Amino acid sequence: MDQRDVVSHFTDILQEDPSMSTAVAAISTLIEFIKLNSAETMSEMRDKLKEATETLTKTDGSATSISSGCELFLRFITLAALDHPDFQECKSILVERGKIFLKKVGSSRKKIAKLGHPFIRDGATILTHSRSRVVLQLLKEAAEAKKRFNVYVTQSNPDQSGNTMHNELTAAGIPTVVILDSAVGYMMEQVDLVLVGAEGVVESGGIINKIGTFGIAVCAKEMNKPFYVVAESFKFVRLYPLNQQDVPNHFKYHASKLSADIDLSREHPLVDYTPPAYITLLFTDLGVLTPSAVSDELIKLYL
Repeated sequence: MDQRDVVSHFTDILQEDPSMSTAVAAISTLIEFIKLNSAETMSEMRDKLKEATETLTKTDGSATSISSGCELFLRFITLAALDHPDFQECKSILVERGKIFLKKVGSSRKKIAKLGHPFIRDGATILTHSRSRVVLQLLKEAAEAKKRFNVYVTQSNPDQSGNTMHNELTAAGIPTVVILDSAVGYMMEQVDLVLVGAEGVVESGGIINKIGTFGIAVCAKEMNKPFYVVAESFKFVRLYPLNQQDVPNHFKYHASKLSADIDLSREHPLVDYTPPAYITLLFTDLGVLTPSAVSDELIKLYL
């Protein structure tokens, strides 16, 4: 399985199941890569997995979550010693460990939804940004608990992914209105809470998410509205940005833009950084965390 096959397999998985996150699709691809790879030693396999991970981060998916998810996957499957003399048997063990990790991350959304939906009270008005599969799952869980609430979702330019979120929420029977990104300040006084996803949760407890998230967080804090984040623990990334410029370019721009060697000052970034001071709570599969608790959990994950 060469690098082109890695990208092809990754793309096929996402096409077959659009609800799957890019990080989970990347992990599934790495498991298949282990099965089909011709490496003959553990050291060679580890190097080839790192190459495959780098290839996946250069696709036009979410580089932040792919990077963190694949790094945690690699640590999980190789952390315990493999002393078996037959390397084919070692590969089988790696695949089994990979499946255990995949099952664990696959159940993350349901755990988060169960933790988060009690914070949505009956009659609430919620503002969300762009499209987040975890936010969608949580809101569906709240609706199934017979809670009545309304949702405003930002249109989220330039890809207008908020329209997709609107359609999915409406299909679930949740009253939803799409608003302009520029109307957030106007609508905030009508909102009870803000609920967003994240492409990455950094060491400070801040988040990297779709462009526009930081502006919404600033507005919410100014108007004393709680700003909640929902994110799986495989999105915890070893990064400590102090400002927007500290976020690496391969997180902010598609790989196709970076490889084209164009003037990035004329390109719109895909994500921005929201500092922890603007975040009320984070709902994760590890529990409900304050931003200050994230660093402790991140250390545990990467130890």
